[in-house]
Amino acid sequence: MRRLFLAAAASLALCAPVAAQSDFPTKPVKFIVDSAPGSATDVINRLVADRLAQLWGQQVLTLNHPGAGGSLAVNVASQAQPDGTTFFVGNASVFLALKGAPGVAPNLPVELPRDFTPIGFIAQQPMFIAVAPQTGITSLPGLIEAAKKRPGALSYATTGRGRITHLTMELLQNRAGIALQMIPYSGGPTAAMSDVTTGRVDIIIEAYSGLAGGLQGGSINGIAVTSYERLAEFKDLATVAETLPGFIAGGWNILLAPVGTPEAIVNKVGTDLTRVLGETEVKNKLATVGAYVHPMSPAQVQAFVAEQQQIWRPIAEKVAREMAEPGK
Repeated sequence: MRRLFLAAAASLALCAPVAAQSDFPTKPVKFIVDSAPGSATDVINRLVADRLAQLWGQQVLTLNHPGAGGSLAVNVASQAQPDGTTFFVGNASVFLALKGAPGVAPNLPVELPRDFTPIGFIAQQPMFIAVAPQTGITSLPGLIEAAKKRPGALSYATTGRGRITHLTMELLQNRAGIALQMIPYSGGPTAAMSDVTTGRVDIIIEAYSGLAGGLQGGSINGIAVTSYERLAEFKDLATVAETLPGFIAGGWNILLAPVGTPEAIVNKVGTDLTRVLGETEVKNKLATVGAYVHPMSPAQVQAFVAEQQQIWRPIAEKVAREMAEPGK
């Protein structure tokens, strides 16, 4: 009898993860996003979340918690119950923040697997560099030439100190040997776009979704993109690398779970995310907002994040030193 009992218990233990996978989800799921509605991360997340909701037959709710460089969202997501009902859509900035830097929240940067369990990679978003028509600048070489003639005179808008847009422009200035004046904004690109279209600020750098209206309407002029090569949807837009060889940068989003989330659920969500991102319709929709899928396993996500942190650490350290200076 004891042997039968032990065999039955073992059988149930083996079946539990399978059941968890097949039954998931049994209630609405929350995706926490660390940026404002309308931001690149928000737009990309909603496209993917809507398709997952269809696949799962459950609501997938997007909860926006912008502020503090992503720290607010990190707090909420990391403290959520690890029961498979809450996930975190992390963007590059929360991983690339410099620990202990002025203005950087103490719970940043996020470290994997210490703070979250990686699930999968959602999309990459190359940065678009655009200028106010009033500048008369029509290309990246033209911008560099103008900046060298008037060091520090040209201004650029970025959505927050220390975030990927800021870091990308710091790298560009370093590589081009120019100095620009940073104007930081919070709450997404809307306010920044308003100032650039009116000419109060000269340059803006952001993922395509944040600039689409201005680029399509002609209120700002795109001059370069930070992708590996020219994008199929923007063949006339030069890459930064055509002027500064080897220059590659951009945002990216990954899906994470609170530490302790059952492995069966993590695997199920990862499998379904890969399935959704492999659909032509989803890929095309993401491409229209300047995002490009690149499926990864949890182990690949963890390795990718570690590599990115190593690449960007010197730039983040430079930004931190400058932020520590009086008046910065």
